[in-house]
Amino acid sequence: MTAKIIDGKALSSKLRIAFRARVSKLIDQGVRPGLAVILLGDNAASRVYVRNKINACDDCGLKSFPHLLPPETSEEELLEIIAKLNEDEAVHGILVQLPLPSHIDMRKILESIAVDKDVDGFHLYNVGSLVVGNSIFPPCTPYGVQLLLDTTGIDVAGKNVVVVGASNIVGKPMALMLLQKEATVTVCHAKTRDLAQYTILADILIVAAGVPGLITGQLVKRDAIVIDVGINKLPDGRIVGDVDFASVQQRASWVTPVPGGVGPMTVTMLIENTLRSAERRAGIGRGIGTEGWDAASH
Repeated sequence: MTAKIIDGKALSSKLRIAFRARVSKLIDQGVRPGLAVILLGDNAASRVYVRNKINACDDCGLKSFPHLLPPETSEEELLEIIAKLNEDEAVHGILVQLPLPSHIDMRKILESIAVDKDVDGFHLYNVGSLVVGNSIFPPCTPYGVQLLLDTTGIDVAGKNVVVVGASNIVGKPMALMLLQKEATVTVCHAKTRDLAQYTILADILIVAAGVPGLITGQLVKRDAIVIDVGINKLPDGRIVGDVDFASVQQRASWVTPVPGGVGPMTVTMLIENTLRSAERRAGIGRGIGTEGWDAASH
């Protein structure tokens, strides 16, 4: 049996319809949600990501505040910009596009963003809050993956989940979020020996390793759910994930495509977190959140 497609693009479109209604409600109360996006340098991929985020703001009715800075911008100058945005009442979310140039201390920059505007979910407060299951802003990619899993209608509680990749941006927070859902979670990484012995036992396999075609059908348990977070550009220009889609689709029950799976959800959850920030400030709730999400109603 061929695996069903978990369509991130379709779910993202549905969510954005709901977002527009929430933006309208905020505007009626005199609040226009605003997202500041900071980009240093001329990294081509980063410019594409920033453009997608600004377009998403436009699509949902948010105001964007782009700050496109030259690569030689100093750490002190960047900190000054963030300090001003922290105080700006029109800005509800601040995002610094990664990676940063080598002369910039990434952790110092991320920690300078006000906790209540950390819509990327990278501040130590938000990361630490994941441990106790009370993060204000869940990191966008794991947050999107969680909602994609919810659309399958399969409860993750008690399931064996294997996360391939232990980054601070995806792998680690993803594991923490799934633990809160009472899944049994194993995290594999570059030093893991005999990866197959772990992946073949996974009821749910989430791959975020940055290695094209790392996971083939032989490494996947029959009828598993496979989430491919990887986005890799091949020499011929094709965009592929970390999963060999053709072979995995013959064994899995559900699988995300690349592109069109996790990618659209990452940007959409950034908008969701910005909306939640604006709604918190307006005192009208916290938005969707990571609890109580009803996939069937969206």
